[in-house]
Amino acid sequence: MPELNPSAILLEDRVALVTGAAAGIGAATATMLARFGCDVAICDRDLEGLAATTREIESVGRRAFAEIIDVRDHDAVEHWVASSVAALGRLDIVVNNAGGGFVSDFLDLTTNGQAALLAENFTSVTSVIRAAVPHLPEGGSIVNVTSIEAHRAAPGFAVYASMKAAVLSLTRSLSLELSPRGIRVNCVAPDVIPTPGVGMLEAARSGATARGEALQPSSLDGHPDDVAAAIVWLAGGMARFVTGTTVHVDGGTSAAAGWKRRTDGAWAL
Repeated sequence: MPELNPSAILLEDRVALVTGAAAGIGAATATMLARFGCDVAICDRDLEGLAATTREIESVGRRAFAEIIDVRDHDAVEHWVASSVAALGRLDIVVNNAGGGFVSDFLDLTTNGQAALLAENFTSVTSVIRAAVPHLPEGGSIVNVTSIEAHRAAPGFAVYASMKAAVLSLTRSLSLELSPRGIRVNCVAPDVIPTPGVGMLEAARSGATARGEALQPSSLDGHPDDVAAAIVWLAGGMARFVTGTTVHVDGGTSAAAGWKRRTDGAWAL
């Protein structure tokens, strides 16, 4: 058994894939993986943002491989994964970060809107994993970014939350199916993290705070780096005995479980 020591957190000379890496959690994750020693393949639909993330990766002396693709396009995903392995020489870590949602009551959601949520938040994940697993060695790691909404009621986001819950279930099953290959599969479930893509959620959060409700017990505001740090830990050797699980990055929201903090600072149901 390898000795666990401070070097086990490092990811020297490994190669990671990160989807949705032009901004927010994806960009923070790609950059942090590079700081911990990875060469990183990234994809997104945002050319300018992808170029900025590429510069961040290269600024710490690591190689980057970037492609503009839509992760809802299975053929494009397969091409990106194969091209990434060819360009960077191997593959060790997969981070399924791309996804997104929008506010809509369930009865108002169109068939096309539901199909878009399914493709972006679930089918894209299965496409990346199918394309990547044949390249992953024993010791490989897959980390899927879900959401705290997979674990609680999400009015206005019913289908989005359902897809995130589906990814959680997929993660648990694949952790068993892929264990004979020595591949670990885990999730991180962030709460609302201030990024360019969560303006509407932040507005909802601000409204609740104005009513004296605490959406998270922590006095800190979450940052994309907080999620990236959890992903880096799951990807590396310090988490070698962790698979099929979810790390919540939520400032204590899960622990609060319906409790709210009043304006006088006291907690109440």
